[in-house]
Amino acid sequence: MASLVLKMSVSLDGYVASLDGSTDWIAAGRSDDSTSWVVETVSNAGAHLIGAATYAGWAGYWPGASGPFAKPMNEIPKVVFSNSLTSADWGETEIAAGDLAEAITRLKQERSDGYLLAQGGTRFARSLVETGLIDEYRLVIHPVVLGAGERLFLAPLTIDPTSTIVFSGGAVAHVFAAHPRS
Repeated sequence: MASLVLKMSVSLDGYVASLDGSTDWIAAGRSDDSTSWVVETVSNAGAHLIGAATYAGWAGYWPGASGPFAKPMNEIPKVVFSNSLTSADWGETEIAAGDLAEAITRLKQERSDGYLLAQGGTRFARSLVETGLIDEYRLVIHPVVLGAGERLFLAPLTIDPTSTIVFSGGAVAHVFAAHPRS
């Protein structure tokens, strides 16, 4: 049975998205060692799970991209969650519609090759948190203060720290195991 891992970039003041939608803040603290860690996280996934809005941007970018992320982003299967999308042209992509928790439970049971990696889209990530089905949180804290934006966590959640890695550029990766919901 596959586990569900959520990887998100977070500002020092706890935001995962800026109010204006810009993503340039994610470069703060980037270094070769942090890039290697993220590439390893992305490359070891058995499937990438994304929301429809993230899919729209990524499907237009990754197929023609190069660099260390291009191969795993293009070759590893993707599951896009949408109740309105009817086709997906980006290779190795399936569409999951309907109840999110049911779809995640099905994917966890069906897949055993690596973890399911969700990594983007604030609304999608929040929805995953609300299901209680995330097994691990990989949060990369960037040395930048946004001052405002969108938060990932909107309600209390108990998680256990399992590791922390400080990267040479100042970003810090915190990995947490989720408590099973009772």
